[in-house]
Amino acid sequence: MKNNLLTDIKYENARDLLLTKVRPVLSEKTILTECYGRILAQDLYARENNPPFDKSAYDGYALRAADVENASQQKPVTLRIVEYIPAGSVGQYSLGPQTAARIATGAPVPQGADSVINFERTIFTEKTVTFSAPVKKGVNIIRAGEDIAAGDLLAKSGSVIDPGTAGSLAAQGVSKPEVYKIPSVGIISTGNEIIDLDDSVQDGKIRNSNRYMLAAALSKLGIASRYLGRAGDSAADISKLISRGIDECDAVISTGGVSVGDFDLTADAMEMAGAEILIKGVLLKPGMACAYGMKGQKPIFALSGNPASAITSFYAIVSPVLKKMAGWSAVIPDEISVSLNSAFSKRSQYTRLLRGKLDLSDGTARFELPMKQGNAMLSSFIGSDVIAIIPAGSADLPAGTQLKGFLI
Repeated sequence: MKNNLLTDIKYENARDLLLTKVRPVLSEKTILTECYGRILAQDLYARENNPPFDKSAYDGYALRAADVENASQQKPVTLRIVEYIPAGSVGQYSLGPQTAARIATGAPVPQGADSVINFERTIFTEKTVTFSAPVKKGVNIIRAGEDIAAGDLLAKSGSVIDPGTAGSLAAQGVSKPEVYKIPSVGIISTGNEIIDLDDSVQDGKIRNSNRYMLAAALSKLGIASRYLGRAGDSAADISKLISRGIDECDAVISTGGVSVGDFDLTADAMEMAGAEILIKGVLLKPGMACAYGMKGQKPIFALSGNPASAITSFYAIVSPVLKKMAGWSAVIPDEISVSLNSAFSKRSQYTRLLRGKLDLSDGTARFELPMKQGNAMLSSFIGSDVIAIIPAGSADLPAGTQLKGFLI
């Protein structure tokens, strides 16, 4: 065994080791309409105030509060309307004593005015507006820079451009933010038993579900995938695909051939392709069989051919590493606490990851546990949005057990 090869380690340790080995891809300036979901590659600061001027929060009247400070039902105060200011226009007058301006929502508050009152609280004609109560100074005015002040930090490098970020960038006139390029991940399928979707199923053969499962998982992360092909149980053939993937992509994921049988040749193929294997096997159910390595700056993730094992390893180990490569600042999912809605009657010698659905219907975080949790049982991942973590050494768990977990 090589001195630097780690075997049968905790999945968190495997993940953290791989995180130290990779770095983000290069960045580029991209037009804002193509940046939704992309990762910022720079801290972005506001160039200007938003809104850029004091504006009205309502359709109504701009006025000086002092002019109506003594207004009442018994002694209403009437002001003369000097102009109408629609949104997109600027008032032509500075309000003097006993005057008001009719104003639209979003229009600039005219000089001299210090308050805005909505139509419903007044009696008005084309030329006058009457108040039957005082108006608080400053009311219903959205101040310049109230949303964003020039110099404010809008978003940090490593954050996702979500709808709020996109709108804020647009409000600042940022048409081409600096974002990380989208990493490309090559997908390899291995095994003599694997056939393509359109092939007729013969005895002993199974359709290639892993290819599409992983492509969907990568797409959800905003990462591009490229199918590199299928290799039989041949180290030379697998090695050729790995080499191609390293040449053409930023990372490679393979499934199959990582256990201890005579035809489990993926680790040998990784070495034939010039990769250094860092980890072989993790203490995780499902997903124990695996091999992780590097060639230069590019990671190779060799996962189990069992679909549930492969996708579990993807979320536990691969996803955080790819997020770092994509430029995310927060790559490890936040921990949550969930309550089992049904018993799990199985002892767990090693850390076990259960897939399921988060139920918040009664205001608490409950974990809906599908019954099919085996290594090859992919159907239980349909609609799953959370993984619960059973600690190593746990016995049977009754309903209501509190577990740590993370969203997927």
